[in-house]
Amino acid sequence: MGRSIIVPTESEPSGLLGQVDSTVNEFMEPIATAFNDIVFFPLTIGDFSFPIVVAWLIIAGIVITCYFGFIQFRGLKVSGQVIRGKFSTKQDPGEVPHFQALTSALSGTVGLGNIAGVGAAMALGGPGATFWMILAGLLGMATKFAECTLGVKYRQVHEDGTVSGGPFKYLPVAFKRFGSLPAKVLTGVFAVAILLFGVAGGNMFQANQTFAQVRNATGGDEGFLGSDGAALIFGAILAALVAIVILGGIKSIGATTSKLVPAMAAVYLIACVAVIAVNFENIPAAVGAIIEGAFRPEGFAGGVLGVMIIGFQRASFSNEAGVGSAAIAHSAVKTRRPVSEGFVAMLEPLVDTVLICTMTALAIIMAGAPSLQAGIDQVQGGGGAPDGVILTSDAFATVLPWFPIVLSVAVALFAYSTLITWSYYGLKAWEYLFGRGRMREIIYKVIFLTFTVAGCVLSFSQVISFTDAALFICAFVNLLGVYLLLPVIKKEMKKYLADRKSGKLDILGIEDEEIEDAAPAR
Repeated sequence: MGRSIIVPTESEPSGLLGQVDSTVNEFMEPIATAFNDIVFFPLTIGDFSFPIVVAWLIIAGIVITCYFGFIQFRGLKVSGQVIRGKFSTKQDPGEVPHFQALTSALSGTVGLGNIAGVGAAMALGGPGATFWMILAGLLGMATKFAECTLGVKYRQVHEDGTVSGGPFKYLPVAFKRFGSLPAKVLTGVFAVAILLFGVAGGNMFQANQTFAQVRNATGGDEGFLGSDGAALIFGAILAALVAIVILGGIKSIGATTSKLVPAMAAVYLIACVAVIAVNFENIPAAVGAIIEGAFRPEGFAGGVLGVMIIGFQRASFSNEAGVGSAAIAHSAVKTRRPVSEGFVAMLEPLVDTVLICTMTALAIIMAGAPSLQAGIDQVQGGGGAPDGVILTSDAFATVLPWFPIVLSVAVALFAYSTLITWSYYGLKAWEYLFGRGRMREIIYKVIFLTFTVAGCVLSFSQVISFTDAALFICAFVNLLGVYLLLPVIKKEMKKYLADRKSGKLDILGIEDEEIEDAAPAR
């Protein structure tokens, strides 16, 4: 969801709330530590180690890219046509148009990872990490194409027009060859992990960081949000704003994100362009530093391999290609041809990683704020990674002194859009585990909104660490299912591209079985 693995940094609450927070964190610490050690078990190559889950995501991107013949490049024109609605009608089954499905999914990935994560990557791996982030984003496009095609292919459209889809529907199909019980267990593990993250991890983290940024921008401890009581009120207001949207379901979420995501991305990218424009003469040097740093990263731990891993890791955590979460949002799309949404979904890593993350990196490199070199020196001196959002903020402030305030607004909007999207992901996991029903849905949303308030008042850092790791369990389960269903996707893709070439897709409003007779002669 557009983030690196970070725990809240807000100051600890005091009094009874502080005791509750401390007790929960102490109880969860050994559990979270053990769980993180398993999920992010390191693979060591030479002197450098990185999580196996990242290797799993990278390998998937390479395999799927080759299997579909570099579809992320060949299919860009098709993506543009589909998202403009060229091959769609109002009668298509589903809940939201292609564009709203895209923005709903993007709102779950574009976020703090594009701001704080990129800054941290620059400190950890230098400018060269940008090159590998771009490559990871391009590979992730193929992964998103595959998983989101499956999300629509095996979805269920209910009598009331609502949709249940994503990995909850295609994983049982993929795993049925192992037997009914293993299929249910593996899909259940995926659902529990998504539910945990949706209710607690992403929800609390985003709420906590929203309050922290707004509080900092309004005077910190000395401002009007400088008390625990203010945190509770802020949390209640944020929860109310989230409730207004999520009570309307995916149609309301899609309508909101279709306006919010482009607006907030535009504001942020305009700021990036402003920094780059002012430092225009530094563009050749910045590009040179990125390329040279990717292949000759002097002074960085692990050399080329180390910088490569940092770039891939940050990109994977940012766009979540392969995790399976985005397939849930995309499954609600209005379409008769599942692969059409695959072409739309592959634009996510292009926007999230290749565009936004790269623009952020260029702005940081070209601005040359002292905090960047200080962060690099801190890492190379054996210290931990600096706060990435500070590096980004300082870089932009060299051109736009007031930008830290704008950044606070951007972080709040990014977090808000992520909150409402993950509420939907969690709901679909809840429905898989406990069944559909009005009362069950209300219970889930009350729980979700309660954790939104808790995220502002408390940190529960170990809870968030635990659920953050749970999210990446999904990658192991989801990609295994995607591998098993690759032939199904390829068949869908070939037929769709052939129908587009022959002109069948231009015949709108005709059921699939009627298209053959209505198509022009070849």
